[in-house]
Formats: sequence, C-alpha cells, structure tokens
Amino acid sequence: MRPTTDLYDDHEETVQTCSVQFRDFGTTRAFAGRIRTVRCREDNQLFRSLLDEPGKGDVVVVDGGGSTAAALMGDILGAKALNNGWSGCVIYGAVRDSVELATIAVGIKALGVNPAKSAKTGAGEVDVPVQFGGVTFEPGHWVYCDADGILVSPTRIE
Repeated sequence: MRPTTDLYDDHEETVQTCSVQFRDFGTTRAFAGRIRTVRCREDNQLFRSLLDEPGKGDVVVVDGGGSTAAALMGDILGAKALNNGWSGCVIYGAVRDSVELATIAVGIKALGVNPAKSAKTGAGEVDVPVQFGGVTFEPGHWVYCDADGILVSPTRIE
C-alpha cells in the first residue's frame, strides 16, 4: 500500500481525511480495504457478529460515539478479525487487552484504552453511513490507514 500522504497528493479532489487522532494497536500499522460499518456505543455485540463473518480483506469502521467508557474490542475480537480475514478495524472508541492486541497481525486504530468491557445487548446498526472526524464512512467505499492517518475514497485508489 502506498502511504496515505502520497495517495492524498494524487487524489486530493476526491478523498477525505479523518481529523481524529487515533492510536495504533495490533502489529499491522498500514492497512486498507473496503469499508463495513457498525454504529454502537458501549455495546460490541453487533461488532462481534460482523467479525464472525469472512472479512475478505475489508476494514470495519466502528462508530462508538467517541466514548472511552467501555472497550469495544479486546484480544478475543482482535483474534476473530485476524482469523476471519479482516484487514483492520478503525474504532471511534476504546479497546482493552492492549498488550495482547499488540501481538495480533491486524490493523487496529482506536482512541485509547479502558479495561471495562462493553455491553452485549446488540444495540446499534450495521452497514450504515457513520460520521466522525469530518468524514462520512460509507459502506463499500475504501479506507486507507497508516501512521499519518486515515484517508477515505469512494473508489479503490493506488
């Protein structure tokens, strides 16, 4: 994958950049793929169910409302993402088990950490447009992530 800075320079008229300053977890620091979305605040049941599906190299963008009161991902979900072929996860919320996540070969970006686990009621929505950081993440669009940030494109770019 080319750096997001180069992709931006070549496609700045058609891409969006996310202004949220995420932290990297997981061993994969640069990842990209078609967007799947989950909107869930402090409840990861829908996220967990999505990660049970074949990932096909896609990236899950999770709109957790920016809450860091409960973790939406831990080592178990990190392993699911890896084992089911997801390229990565962008979580507008918190994670836990950060030491274990740091050993999993999948891209994980999140706001921070909290040892508290999330609820499991299934509240939320899957594959709906979600917005944060000045970007609309549309299911089926493409996301590119690396150390310089997050770039979103309506089509695959190289």
